[in-house]
Amino acid sequence: MSTSGQTAQTPHAPAPEDLLRADLYGFLAALLARPPSRDLLDRAAGLEGDDTPVGRAVTALARLARAATETSARREFDALFIGVGRGELLPYGSYYMTGFLNEKPLARLRADMTRLGIARAEGVFEPEDNIASLCEMMAGLIRGAYGAPADLRTQRDFFNAHLAPWAEHFFTDLEGAESSALYAPVGLLGRTFMQIEREAFRLEG
Repeated sequence: MSTSGQTAQTPHAPAPEDLLRADLYGFLAALLARPPSRDLLDRAAGLEGDDTPVGRAVTALARLARAATETSARREFDALFIGVGRGELLPYGSYYMTGFLNEKPLARLRADMTRLGIARAEGVFEPEDNIASLCEMMAGLIRGAYGAPADLRTQRDFFNAHLAPWAEHFFTDLEGAESSALYAPVGLLGRTFMQIEREAFRLEG
């Protein structure tokens, strides 16, 4: 996404824990936007998890990334998201929330993007409510890619409007999809992260 304008102002740079959140959103966006390159597979293969739910998902992803090739990863990505006519999954907010593409959730997202100074990059024609784009937008809000770093209220409102209603369901579907091998732990990682984010924003109130 290209950007213009500014989000709500804050006098502070993002805290280290918020930058880690942005990194995870960005990593998910990279994995879901297009078939992973060898460089991205190598980055995933080099990750080390711990005994937390996120850490276990990272460990599983690293193990599968070490065994993957660009060809196998592209084949899996195509089966999941492209296919002949359509892939196994449709990773769009409108579809998950209404059963149809390009519906009111997309219109609401576009209104919020305009308000926050987020513009679709030139040459990108896919609807903006794609899961990869939404993860990229969350990373940008946290880091300040659209002006000043967004405060927690702005982040929470965006998450609750555009990810909370459906992203966990999508990642659960990705984890269990027939075509998922490398992408099964991506689904687990995304689902776990969405649960953590939802609870953290709830506690922030």
